[in-house]
Amino acid sequence: MNYNLVEELTWRGMVHDIMPGTEEQLNKEMTTAYIGFDPTSDSLHIGSLVPIILLMHLEKAGHRPIALVGGATGMIGDPSGKSDERNLLDEATLNHNVAGIKSVLSRFLNFSSEEKNAPILVNNYDWMKTFSFIDFARDVGKRITVNYMMAKDSVKKRFSGEEGNIGMSFTEFTYQLIQGYDFYHLYKQYNCLLQMGGSDQWGNITTGTELVRRMNVGEEAKAYAMTCPLITKADGSKFGKSEGGNVWLDATKTSVYKFYQFWLNTSDEDAEKYIKIFTFLDKATIDALVEEHKQMPHVRILQKRLAEEVTTLVHSKADFENAEKASNILFSKSFKEDINTLDEKTFLDVFEGVPQAEVSKQEIEEGLDMIAALAAKTNFLASNGEARRALKENSVSVNKEKVKEDYKITNQDLINGTYVIINKGKRNTYIIKAI
Repeated sequence: MNYNLVEELTWRGMVHDIMPGTEEQLNKEMTTAYIGFDPTSDSLHIGSLVPIILLMHLEKAGHRPIALVGGATGMIGDPSGKSDERNLLDEATLNHNVAGIKSVLSRFLNFSSEEKNAPILVNNYDWMKTFSFIDFARDVGKRITVNYMMAKDSVKKRFSGEEGNIGMSFTEFTYQLIQGYDFYHLYKQYNCLLQMGGSDQWGNITTGTELVRRMNVGEEAKAYAMTCPLITKADGSKFGKSEGGNVWLDATKTSVYKFYQFWLNTSDEDAEKYIKIFTFLDKATIDALVEEHKQMPHVRILQKRLAEEVTTLVHSKADFENAEKASNILFSKSFKEDINTLDEKTFLDVFEGVPQAEVSKQEIEEGLDMIAALAAKTNFLASNGEARRALKENSVSVNKEKVKEDYKITNQDLINGTYVIINKGKRNTYIIKAI
């Protein structure tokens, strides 16, 4: 093996629970392991980046990763960590989501590789669709007792009456059996010996290891389990959420600029934890970065490197460079020139939430005076008098250059032929859009 996978994941803070014998198995020979991805959406968000990175580490260590998209289990919904029943997805939505997730996973794992340990992509619907209920009840259901299934935390919590829980349908109760059967199927088909996932999956995963043993009566069946911690933020708020909701791995759902900003804005404590989990930098490099950051925390060395590594991994080097340029543009000495290099979407991302007003292109062609630009035509300021005072105090700038009351905004000031940025003092920014 290329390196000790468990040792590598442990120093990175990526091991929560591990079944006895797992490390020995991984050190002994190339081992096939899988992680399941739930198709509740047509993309994956940064919470899913952890299992993706686990599979990438697995491959780098010389093992064979399987990514399983849950086309069948997605029809039921995983009850783990949920206090009530999920809405069931229709088949068309589910197929659309499965295709989207396969597309995302293909950016990180080369499923057409010809290496001995080449990654494999599977959909559990392919082997569950022909399984009749009677066959499943006879062949699988009889192997695991209800007592065993009831003992799982994900089930116990739903029956405890806590947090307004309303019990669990038979549909969701069977989820762990179907997931367990996935493990058995992959064990038979690919000699898959290990299932990995988030710590909330421990119950489902151990049901799988148990089922592998019980389905192979008379055989020496080996099956192992390993989970990683669920990622948290130091302040207790939910990881992977920004003001606009989930931070997605798809640029059409979360722009590269916003994605980059998410990592750049992490706290010192979180950055020190995340750089181990979300990058492939080695221990010596990370230790040096942490030390350097402690000497000069105001420079935010950790956050900048974290944002660079993750944005490049998920998108590309060019996308990272564009996001970094957009991020630095507000402080650029050649602001007007630099901001004209941004595409409109990135421009609007940079100035998201900034008050905007529309003015006709004809008025700008004729020359829009500053009182109208600040008050009469835009209502950025409450009155013409307030606009005059701001101009007299020399606190107004157009595209970051100070202007006086006699200044007129013309076509020369338009960024990308459409926008003008006005600042009043350091804190107030406004955008005029020429239409």
